[in-house]
Amino acid sequence: MSRVLISARGLKIRFGGVIAADGIDLDVFEGENLAIIGPNGAGKTTFLNMTTGYLRPQAGTVSFLGQEITALPPRAITRLGIARAFQIPQLFLDQTVIENMMIAAAAQAGELSAFRHLLDLPEREEMEQLLDLVGVRAFAERKAFELPEGQRKLVDIALALALKPKVLLMDEPTSGVASSEKLEVMDILTAALRRTQVSSVFVEHDMDMVERYAHRVAVWSSGKIQFVGPPAEILANDEVKRTVIGI
Repeated sequence: MSRVLISARGLKIRFGGVIAADGIDLDVFEGENLAIIGPNGAGKTTFLNMTTGYLRPQAGTVSFLGQEITALPPRAITRLGIARAFQIPQLFLDQTVIENMMIAAAAQAGELSAFRHLLDLPEREEMEQLLDLVGVRAFAERKAFELPEGQRKLVDIALALALKPKVLLMDEPTSGVASSEKLEVMDILTAALRRTQVSSVFVEHDMDMVERYAHRVAVWSSGKIQFVGPPAEILANDEVKRTVIGI
């Protein structure tokens, strides 16, 4: 059996009268792509935020490779090996793609004082290889704002991989991407994760993406996990069809 990377136990949090997590227990295994699905407001993004330190649960724990990380800030969690990609790519839009990558490299290497010499840092070749890996090296010298959304998403993934994570958490990785580009973006993304041996957790509303790319699916409902299992089993479940897929 694959080792457990992330282990959540008894996570609870409420916002006023809204219960966003009500006793969440979930493990994320090495080598898997775990999809999280559920209706809006079910607590899916809240789980990602608690796992990465952006929210602290009111009860319960999160562990990474056996070390409890519940009270750690996001930066410390990232350094341990959990990276995060957001729904909107977190890029410096007025900088070139390679400058964005070199800023990430400098931060990871603790060379923040070298920002004025970013492009001369020894990590440049590695950053170019990551851009190659996600198929956007041709855009390296272009300003980030010039890129279409699909390419911005891939640059954002390259930035996350520059942090050398063991697991990457993504909130709707193809959100905002043209329908005609979604499969291509996800094909490139999942291939890059395999090549770098990075596991993933991704929140997704597109069931075609879930069926095609997930190894396991966790179904959220009102702050609870309703079902966990392989995509074929979960997506054929009558209750999931009714409450999540809408058929």
